[in-house]
Amino acid sequence: MRLPPAGKQRETSPVQYLFSNFEMLDPERGHALGGHQILVEDGLIREVCEGSIRAPNAAAVDCGGRTLMPGLIDCHVHAVLSEVSIRQMENVPLTLMTAQAMVSLKAMLDRGFTSVRDTGGADWGLRTAVEEGLIAGPRLFVAGRAIGPTGGHSDSRRRTDAATRCPCCDALSFSMGLADGVSEVRKTVREEMRQGCDHVKIMMSGGVASPYDPLDSLQFSPGEVAAAVEEAHAFGRYVCAHAYSPEAITRAAHAGVRTIEHGNLIDEAAAALMAERGMFLVANLVAYYAMKERAAEYGMSGEMLEKNDLVIEGGLRSLEICKRAGVPVAYGSDLLGQLQVDQSREFRLRAEVLEPIDVLRAATTVGARVLRQEGKLGCLAPGAHADLILVDGDPLRDLDLLAHQGRHMPLIMKGGRLHKNTLH
Repeated sequence: MRLPPAGKQRETSPVQYLFSNFEMLDPERGHALGGHQILVEDGLIREVCEGSIRAPNAAAVDCGGRTLMPGLIDCHVHAVLSEVSIRQMENVPLTLMTAQAMVSLKAMLDRGFTSVRDTGGADWGLRTAVEEGLIAGPRLFVAGRAIGPTGGHSDSRRRTDAATRCPCCDALSFSMGLADGVSEVRKTVREEMRQGCDHVKIMMSGGVASPYDPLDSLQFSPGEVAAAVEEAHAFGRYVCAHAYSPEAITRAAHAGVRTIEHGNLIDEAAAALMAERGMFLVANLVAYYAMKERAAEYGMSGEMLEKNDLVIEGGLRSLEICKRAGVPVAYGSDLLGQLQVDQSREFRLRAEVLEPIDVLRAATTVGARVLRQEGKLGCLAPGAHADLILVDGDPLRDLDLLAHQGRHMPLIMKGGRLHKNTLH
C-alpha cells in the first residue's frame, strides 16, 4: 500500500501503518532493540512485535535502519509569549498573539515535540484548534493565565499602570492574572477550571523576566497556596508552582503543589521534601543560557539579566541534587519569543551532568507522568497514542540528533497522522 504523504490522510477511514526495519528506542529500556515491527491503527499503537506483523492493508514504512522512538514532551513552554521582554506583550493584540502562537506551535512539532505543557498563556481555544486540526502543533496541556500576587512574577505592569487591566485587550493581560488573598485566589482558580485548564500555574518566588520582585521574594502565602491546591484538586487538576528558592519550594511542598517549575536554587533538604511528597521538578536550563546570550537585543533590561546570572549557575547543580534525592525531573524549555528556536538545546545542556538515557526519559516517560498520561504518551506500547519520531542515528550516542530544528527527523507522526515524511 502506498504511504500517504504527510498531512494528507483521509479522516473518513482508519489508516494503518506498519513500521519495520528500525532500531526501537523505548525509553523504559536503557538501549535500542532491533528486529521489531510496530502497527499503528486509528491513531494508536495497535501492536508491537518482535518479528513480523501481518497487516496486508497497512501502509508500509521502511525505516531504513534508523531509530524509532516516542515523540518528545516539553513540560514548560509559553506558546503565546512571542516577546522576550514580556512587557512588550501589552502592545500585541489577541489576533496577532494567536497568529504568532500558530507559528510557534508548528515549529515545536517540527522539532519532534508531539506534546507540550503550556505553563501560562495558552487556553482551551488554542488546544481545541490543534485537536481539530485547524492548526499544526503538539498536543497542548494548558494552564490558561499564570496567577500571582500583586507585585509578583506575573505582574509586569509599569509602576504608573492602573491596578487592573482588561484581559481581553492585549496579550500580556490575557496570559497573566493577579489575585490577592485566599478568597480571590479561590475565585481565580475556579475561573481557570471553568475555562477548561489542565493545571493551574501559580507564582511562589521572584522571577527573571518580571521587573520589581527579587528572586528570593516569597509570593503567595501558605493560605493562598493551599486555596489554589484545594480548588484545583476539586476539579481533578493540580497546581504547578514557579519557584527558585528552597524556602519557596518548601512552602509549595507543604501546601500540596505537585510540580516545581525552575527550582535552580534548590538545596538538599528541599529536594528530600519533594521526594517525600512525590513531586516533580520541571527544569529549563536553556532559557537562562539563551537569555544571557541574546535577550538584551530583544529588550530585556539589565536588572532582569542580573537576576538571570544569579540562577544560571545553579541550573546544572539542581539536576544533580534532584537525582541524588530521587526527584523525577521533566524536560522543560521556558523560552520566550525569538529565543524559542533553542528549544532542543536543553538536551545538550543536561548531558553535561546526566546520562543520555536519563535526558531522554525526562522528555518522554517522566513528561508523561507529569501530564498524567503514563502508558499513553512517551512510550512505545500497545494502546499508546501513535506519537512517533524517526531519527537518523542513535540519540543515546549523540543527543544532537534531536536538535537542529528536526533536520535529523525524516518522519514525525502525531496521533497516527504524518506531520512530516521525507522518506520517499
